[in-house]
Amino acid sequence: MNWLSGEFWNYSVLGNPLRDWLHALGIFAASIALLIIIRKVVIGRLKKIAESTSTLLDDAIYDSISKTRMFFQLTIAAYPALAYLRFPERAEAILSQVILIVVIIQSGLWITATINFFVDHHSGEEADPSRGTMINLLGFVGRVALWTAVFLVVLSNLGVNITALVTGLGVGGIAVALAVQNILGDLLASLSIVLDRPFVVGDVIMVDTFIGTVEHVGLKTTRVRAISGEQLVMSNADLLKSRIRNFQRLKERRAVHLIGVVYQTPPEKLRMLPGLLKQAAEGKELVRFDRAHFKEFGASSLNFELVYWVESPDYAVFMDKQQEVNFAVVRLLREHGIEFAYPTQTLYVNNIKTE
Repeated sequence: MNWLSGEFWNYSVLGNPLRDWLHALGIFAASIALLIIIRKVVIGRLKKIAESTSTLLDDAIYDSISKTRMFFQLTIAAYPALAYLRFPERAEAILSQVILIVVIIQSGLWITATINFFVDHHSGEEADPSRGTMINLLGFVGRVALWTAVFLVVLSNLGVNITALVTGLGVGGIAVALAVQNILGDLLASLSIVLDRPFVVGDVIMVDTFIGTVEHVGLKTTRVRAISGEQLVMSNADLLKSRIRNFQRLKERRAVHLIGVVYQTPPEKLRMLPGLLKQAAEGKELVRFDRAHFKEFGASSLNFELVYWVESPDYAVFMDKQQEVNFAVVRLLREHGIEFAYPTQTLYVNNIKTE
C-alpha cells in the first residue's frame, strides 16, 4: 500500500483514520511545546518577583509551580489531541478518569510543596528548636491528611465505594484516640505552648514552687533546669494547668521594703522618715522611686514601707540597686538619730505582798 495514497491515510486504527492520528500527534507536539514555553516564562517571571519582594507568598507560589511534573504536562498536552479523535464511550470515560487522577495527584504535589516551604521557613536554625520540632510535626500531619484525601478521591473516581472505608477510618481513629488520650492531651498541650508561646527555650519560669530555665519543649514533656542544678521533667498538660511566672519577660522589678523603727522615736523624726526613705531611693541610676509611708503599728516597731522600681530585668542588677538603697537607708537613719527596731519584749513584774 502506497503511504502517499489516500487509501493509506484512510486506514483505520482504533476507529480513527491515520490522517486523524497524524493531526492528533501534531496537536500533542504543539501543545507540549507551548506548555514548556509557558512553564519557563511563568517560572522565570515568578522567580524575579520572589527575589524582588520580601513577602513569603510569592516565594511559596514560585516554589510550588516549579514542582510541576513532566507527566502532568504530557497529560495536559494529550487532552486536546485525544479530544480530536473519536473513541468508544467506555474508552473516553477511562481517559477522562486518568486525566482527572493526574490532575489530582499534581494538585497534591503543589500543596505538599507549599506545606514544605512554610515548614522549612519556620523551622530553620534561627528558630526556637522546640517550635521547629512542632512545626515539622504539623507539616507531617498535614501531608498525611492531604495524601489520605488524595487517595480517597482517586479511589472514588475509579468507582470504588469509599463510604465503608471512611467509616472504618473514623471508627478506628476514635478507638486510637481513646487509647492514647493522655498522649494526645500532652501533644495538644505542646501545640498550645508552641503557638501561644507562654514561654520559649531559654526563659526563666516559676511553676508552683519550682524555678528554672526551660531547656526543651517536647511532644509530651518539658524539661526545666532548676536553679539548684537538677533537671525537672514536667508533663505538658500538667504544666499548662499550673500558674506559670515568666521572669524572662520582666521589663523592670519592684522592690518593697518594710522598715521598722523603735516606738521611742520622737514624732518629728517620724514625720521626717518618709522623706528620708525617698531620698535614699532617688537619684540612683536605674532606680525609680514610687512611694514611702508610715504603714502600721507593729508588735515591737513602727513600720514604714518603701517601694521603688529597678528599671532592669536582670536579677543581679536588681540586687545591686537594692543594696545601694539599703546602704543609703542605714546611713540616713543613723545621721538623724533614728534607731532600727528589733523584736523585743517588755516584762512587767508586779510584787504581791503576802502577810
